Amino acid sequence: MLNPKDKKRILVLGIGNILWADEGFGVRVVEEFHSRYAVDNNVTVLDGGTQGLYLVSFLEQADCLVVFDAIDYGLPPGQLELVRDGEVPKFTGAKKVSLHQTGFQEVLSAADFLGRRPRELALIGCQPLDLETWGGPLTAPVRFQIAPAIELACQLLAQWGSPAKPRGAPLPASERLLANSIDHANYEMRAQPV
Repeated sequence: MLNPKDKKRILVLGIGNILWADEGFGVRVVEEFHSRYAVDNNVTVLDGGTQGLYLVSFLEQADCLVVFDAIDYGLPPGQLELVRDGEVPKFTGAKKVSLHQTGFQEVLSAADFLGRRPRELALIGCQPLDLETWGGPLTAPVRFQIAPAIELACQLLAQWGSPAKPRGAPLPASERLLANSIDHANYEMRAQPV
């Protein structure tokens, strides 16, 4: 068994923009993952939003990376795809859905150029249905893929030697990834007609 100091450094990252309906998929998945699972100290869970090149420093510190994102694979809405290692950059640059994807491809390239890209990459992408509705919630086919996306990430973490553990109690509000009424539950409630 590995010493804690010898464990792989893992980054679990959600990217996207919650203001554009299904574009928020990655952020909503990482938010839900964080609320449902506890992870070891060698695992960082991060809402990367639309930070683009600001994420390079986080990638530089990771041996393994899991990214959740809305990706236009040209598939039926809501279809989930897992892409690994050398295939990841192809999908973060093909059929760009938004500006943040260009930024994320640049993040991977910058980390690679610096010689500090994670050795193992996994992109868990979901085919979006709606990227046009400003302030809109996730559509049903995409929302229904949150739990399966989390399950895939849990399998990867276990393979990498740092299994996620279900939380025994609800996560306190002070420890949530998103607050100020932009967390998934509050935002979706606001977006629904009264």
